[in-house]
Amino acid sequence: MRFIMRLLKHIKHLHIGLIFLLDALLLFTASLFSHVIVSSVVDYHVSTVSRPVGTILPAIFCLAGLLIFRVYKIMIKHLSSYGFLRCVGGVLLGTGAMIVLEVTVADFHNRLFYVVFCLLAICCIALSRIAFSIAQYRMKVVSLKSRPTTPTLIIGAGYTGTNVLREILMSDSVNYTPVGFVDDNDSLTGLDIDGVKVLGPTILIPEFCRKFGIKVILFAIPSCPEDRKKTILRICSQTGCEVKVIPSVWDLASNVKFLPQITSINVEDVLGRNVVHMDESDFLPFLKGKTVLVTGVGSIGSEICRQVIKADIKQLLMVDIYENNAYEIQQELISKGHGDIISTEIASVRDFPKMHHLFEKYKPDLVFHAAAHKHVPLMETNPEEAVKNNVLGTYNVARLCEEFGVEKMVLISTDKAVNPTNVMGASKRCCEMAMQYMAQRSKGTEFVAVRFGNVLGSNGSVIPLFVKQIEHGGPVTVTHPDIIRYFMTIPEAVSLVLEAGAMAKGGEIFVLDMGEPFKITTLAENLIRLYGYKPYDEMPIKFIGLRPGEKLFEELLMSEEGLKSTDNKSIFIGNQISIDEKLFEQQIARISDVAAQNNGDSVVEVLKEMVPTFKHE
Repeated sequence: MRFIMRLLKHIKHLHIGLIFLLDALLLFTASLFSHVIVSSVVDYHVSTVSRPVGTILPAIFCLAGLLIFRVYKIMIKHLSSYGFLRCVGGVLLGTGAMIVLEVTVADFHNRLFYVVFCLLAICCIALSRIAFSIAQYRMKVVSLKSRPTTPTLIIGAGYTGTNVLREILMSDSVNYTPVGFVDDNDSLTGLDIDGVKVLGPTILIPEFCRKFGIKVILFAIPSCPEDRKKTILRICSQTGCEVKVIPSVWDLASNVKFLPQITSINVEDVLGRNVVHMDESDFLPFLKGKTVLVTGVGSIGSEICRQVIKADIKQLLMVDIYENNAYEIQQELISKGHGDIISTEIASVRDFPKMHHLFEKYKPDLVFHAAAHKHVPLMETNPEEAVKNNVLGTYNVARLCEEFGVEKMVLISTDKAVNPTNVMGASKRCCEMAMQYMAQRSKGTEFVAVRFGNVLGSNGSVIPLFVKQIEHGGPVTVTHPDIIRYFMTIPEAVSLVLEAGAMAKGGEIFVLDMGEPFKITTLAENLIRLYGYKPYDEMPIKFIGLRPGEKLFEELLMSEEGLKSTDNKSIFIGNQISIDEKLFEQQIARISDVAAQNNGDSVVEVLKEMVPTFKHE
């Protein structure tokens, strides 16, 4: 009775019942054939149990073994090697129990029978599972191809690509219809992978997209080299299809499923240069055991915190006047187990007494100064605020570094400081001058500036603006058809900052080799294509004119600066320009006075005196 109740408990669904009945038939057949095989080979003696019972009992015992191993709890479509082992265990348990019964009831004369039966039973059960799995898979393929979904092309017919295909076919919630693969391995062209053909090389992606009406392209080569990846993605950008990408192989290391990790392509993947990777061993050692102060923990400052915390530092002090930035990076670092060595202070670099208190309290060894107003148009209408925060704030921090014997202070500067045409750029040039002034007179602290171009994904970057405009249906606004900019990623920028800190001797302005500048119009067009629209036709681009203080191209060096190479081929040092200390002190005092009076016009005039290359239009 217990056996029957357990059987009824397990057989709750019709398909499980059918599988159970099929197993019973297969096991009975295996038992019957085992008798026939053994009888034809040896003089076979059946036990005291009659031949019909001797044929049925092994099947019953094996079914009981399969129930004990909970085989019917496993969904056929999710059957794994572990599931097969449970099937084998059930058969072995049933066979062993039958042997014990026969030894107990009668002499054990049927060794060969049980060996043959066990092998046949395992083969039958395993093959039935494989057949069920294949049948379900093929039915899924037919069902997917028959329902209206999005025609999809998969780039890469390797391990990742084939697994993405299988996840698509076995998922009920995904609306992709795989039409084909593309792969540059010629030997794969023409092959069929689970009913989906490898169409050809990646160079023919536009042709395949037109021919098969592709709407979505899945890039499924996580280990693809950056150069090759960029080339393929540029080809994809010509199709007007939406492009999605599987993360890098490192991001996949601890995960099994691919589909949940497919994301929209990052625009930096179609930029015209390789990402510069710094060797962390070059800069992490100089951070070891130090108390590090980071001012301004926005996009750049927070990334400095993330990279600095990797070193065996003594303490990290984060200072920002905007509490949301400070809170977000604080919680992120706490969640990663760094709560015991981080301190967060809400303060403005403009507030000298408060900053003096923090320096006195924490006594930092290294200072990374990222706090600044950066938005060009806003600083054009608020020049006094640019001076108060950028110029005087930097000067405050530099003076405190000197007073408290800080080892190094690293200023985050910008290419807009070179021959500036806007207030923000002129204020940052004044910051560089303050650093060089302090370097000339300092007997202990090393002062250094790091100059780079536009940072992708940072606060105020053009990329989030374009994405938001596209998602809202356009138009995408570009200031001028011919405007060009240098671009780098946030990790690149921060690596440069840390590298500069490690190699600084005092007074240098470090410059990163950023490759060729990129046309903003091209960037907008590529981004629109990657979202599946045709630029100008389906998604308008509107040219709105240069903003106040904006110029068509940025420079990384002033005419009087030359480049000196460093041990890192991607980093250069601009020749130091001597600062007239007395004149600078007079100018700082004067600009401080006019800024305090909130006289914007007077502030601009003093900036022109301090920065002779400032051409304000």
